[in-house]
Amino acid sequence: MSQKRKDKRGRVLRNGETQDPKTGEYRFSYYENGKKRYSSIQNIRGVLRPAFRKAVQSEWIFKNPFDDFQLHEVIVNDSVRRDAVSPADERRFLEFVRNDKHFSRYYEGIYILFNTGMRISEFCGLTTDDLDMERRTISINKQLHRVGTRVYIEDTAKTKAGTRVIPMEDGVYEAFRTILEKRKMNPANPSVDGVSNFICLDKDDNPMLALHWEHYFKHIRIKFNKIYKKPIPHITPHVCRHTYCSKKAKAGMNPVHLAYLMGHSETDITLGTYTHTRFDDAVDELRRMGVIGDRAEAALN
Repeated sequence: MSQKRKDKRGRVLRNGETQDPKTGEYRFSYYENGKKRYSSIQNIRGVLRPAFRKAVQSEWIFKNPFDDFQLHEVIVNDSVRRDAVSPADERRFLEFVRNDKHFSRYYEGIYILFNTGMRISEFCGLTTDDLDMERRTISINKQLHRVGTRVYIEDTAKTKAGTRVIPMEDGVYEAFRTILEKRKMNPANPSVDGVSNFICLDKDDNPMLALHWEHYFKHIRIKFNKIYKKPIPHITPHVCRHTYCSKKAKAGMNPVHLAYLMGHSETDITLGTYTHTRFDDAVDELRRMGVIGDRAEAALN
């Protein structure tokens, strides 16, 4: 008979429950069909948080319990990190989209996702009022979501990190300018929860959603891999976000400033989850610092 695990007070620990021997804090690691499911619980939290925020706005409750709730503090994060793509694969992907007769219509949006690090729901929630083309800034203050058949706006004004103004790089500015020029030719102006003037509309003149963009990315990758022998890796809107963060981290950006651009409340989220450093990156950094000699460089190569 296996011995039951107990905490410091002698209480039998439940399945998936552990206790930190130093702090005494409890942690949980959940499993589903033999697989860890931290990401599933995180998705549920993502639905509950805006629902409770609506309840606060309607004065049904006084405080949203999810505003200051960090899932990783109570549940072990066992989820697999999404890999950022290499600069070469990013160029191949963007070049293919730009030159493809059908998918070129999505080029500007995909370029912006690769070069701003915005969440796809934040990008979908952008309106013309959020873009200051004179100052070249983007005001990120809301997200556009869909749960089932319901499309709604999540106001991020109450989350300090989520609400931010980020600068446009030159390429991003040109991409937004192209999008706005195309938007002027479409008189449609749908409204969601009182918000209108969305910059990206679908073929039915409704605001584009995350599901639309995930669909576009999937079919772009399928078509690419049918044409070329060397396949393109799995790329999604969220992989674009990871890629942006990794590029900035590798370029030496201050972690605090990078966390701000990403809309993170803590730098450990930015560096622990969103940055992806490979062996070659470490070698390049050591070379830049001048701590690797010629012989070491030859051995590493």
